[in-house]
Amino acid sequence: MQLKLSASKFPPAPLVLIAPFFLWGTAMVAMKGVIADTTPLFMAAVRLLPAGVLILITATMMGKPQPKGWLAWLWIILFALVDGALFQGFLAEGLVRTSAGLGSVMIDSQPLAVALLSLWLFQEHIGLWGWLGLGLGVIGISLIGLPHELIFQFFDPNVNASIGNWQDVLSSGEWLMLLAALSMAVGTVMIRFVCRYADPVMATGWHMILAGLPLWGISSVVESHQWQNLTISEWMALGYATVFGSAIAYGLFFYFASSGSLTSLSSLTFLTPVFALLFGNLILSEVLTPLQWVGVGLTLISIYLINQRDNWRGENQKVTVSEEATQQSAVLETSIHGR
Repeated sequence: MQLKLSASKFPPAPLVLIAPFFLWGTAMVAMKGVIADTTPLFMAAVRLLPAGVLILITATMMGKPQPKGWLAWLWIILFALVDGALFQGFLAEGLVRTSAGLGSVMIDSQPLAVALLSLWLFQEHIGLWGWLGLGLGVIGISLIGLPHELIFQFFDPNVNASIGNWQDVLSSGEWLMLLAALSMAVGTVMIRFVCRYADPVMATGWHMILAGLPLWGISSVVESHQWQNLTISEWMALGYATVFGSAIAYGLFFYFASSGSLTSLSSLTFLTPVFALLFGNLILSEVLTPLQWVGVGLTLISIYLINQRDNWRGENQKVTVSEEATQQSAVLETSIHGR
């Protein structure tokens, strides 16, 4: 199945466009110490349910229409299952079983999946510069999040040691983080279909509520001591992650994803570990290594390449058209003189 959607422009304010990724990155810093004193499914539900209610209240105040018809609710339920329940569930469970750095790399590699899905479904142009940018972005977030020993072993002739470490990686929670990344990628693409039948902001609020309810129910059955050990500062961190890292961030992200280039928007996800790393350095006094600084640089270059690819493509097309016109003019002039 292939669909062709007309491209539209994102808002001109860059700060508004990168706000979701800034909020996600800083929310990761805020949540860093909370997971040890709570349970993963409870934390996922807390991030979804109150945020969904806040989005619905805001959308109602803005005069957004409620979803109407069974097709609208069907798409919202599917959206809730994939982007809400599966994504947040895999993410929360994966955070318990993997390191924060490697987990962040797995999650923030989802622009590759979004690019492939957008190319297949919407025929979004990626081109040489776009693929180069995506590749640099994956390398950049790998330098940011992967253990340095694992990176250096790519250049180590001792293959057995490298294979052993990768087996340790695959036996932990990285598969859950990869499934979370794929769920978010599919959810990003699904918003285009959801918006055919429902307002994107209203649909975002409902999908967070419908996804949070089963997570809350499962948590009440299989988990215990979800909030008893949480301190006031940790509740504040949960509140920040809910209001800013979920309600505002997801509301803005899916509003932007309802139009414009999904590949360009999703590429900004590479900024999430950059913000997490920089604010971890500022707030938690975490030291950035030279490799991580290189990763930050490559990540920023990758985003620039992806978001400029259409401009460069247009300039190349103009040059080609101009050259063809010049050649045709020369041929016509030669023909006239020949006569």
